[in-house]
Amino acid sequence: MPLITLTSDFGEDDYLAGAVKGILYKSVPDIQLADITHRLLPFNDHKAAHVIRNAAMHYPPGTFHVILVNLFQYPPTHLLLVKHQEQYFLLADNGLIMMILEEAPERVVALPLNSNEQRNITQMIAVISRAIREVAVGKTMEEAGNPIASIKGRNSLKAVMTDQYIDGQILYIDAFENVIINISRAQFEEQRRGRGFRIIFKRDEYIDRISETYADVPPGDKLALFNASGYLEIAVNRGNAAGLFGLQGFTEGSNSKYAQARISYQSVRILFDS
Repeated sequence: MPLITLTSDFGEDDYLAGAVKGILYKSVPDIQLADITHRLLPFNDHKAAHVIRNAAMHYPPGTFHVILVNLFQYPPTHLLLVKHQEQYFLLADNGLIMMILEEAPERVVALPLNSNEQRNITQMIAVISRAIREVAVGKTMEEAGNPIASIKGRNSLKAVMTDQYIDGQILYIDAFENVIINISRAQFEEQRRGRGFRIIFKRDEYIDRISETYADVPPGDKLALFNASGYLEIAVNRGNAAGLFGLQGFTEGSNSKYAQARISYQSVRILFDS
């Protein structure tokens, strides 16, 4: 019984997420479906990679992760079927898989799209469904798809690290307006080396200690902690850090959240004592 997760940038007000589920249910017998999210912001591949990577790691071996994000960044001729650390990923060849894995995939094949059919989401899901069905009944990836010489690659958004400081970027702001930054606990401790520090996120605002939980400070006070995925988070106990401090994530504050030319990430600096 295949377990399939779904992630998309479709939103929840359209029919597409429901239609995708219907096609999968008809095409692949006895499946289990689990939604990761359908509310990814279009074009924010860094957040998408962060969300998918940190969700996929908790699923059982052999799970199929169907990722319908930024499908038409390039003219689509094929999709990818990837296997990495016992997880399968099915998605467009748009560079996102390299950002999710943060390394080259262990195995990958191409799933060709029929050039005689209209290139749309329905056709793509039909191709994805067929590949899942074939692998689930015992076919190899190479029987389900075609060899591919190379795939498109893109780098994840990386923090800049020096002996004196780390410059990170706000990956996204969650539903509680907690601010997630692309600095891991391991990176922080490696650069810190036991020194004091200040996390500077506004001109007159900083934090100089790491909390373990939100309740470590009184209600209304700011704090920094490393969240369940191991990344730095700025929060306010029983408050909204992003709104209170005017912090912005991907393209927020622009006239159009879909305008790719306005893509930007606000920086946060950790400054270490000399």
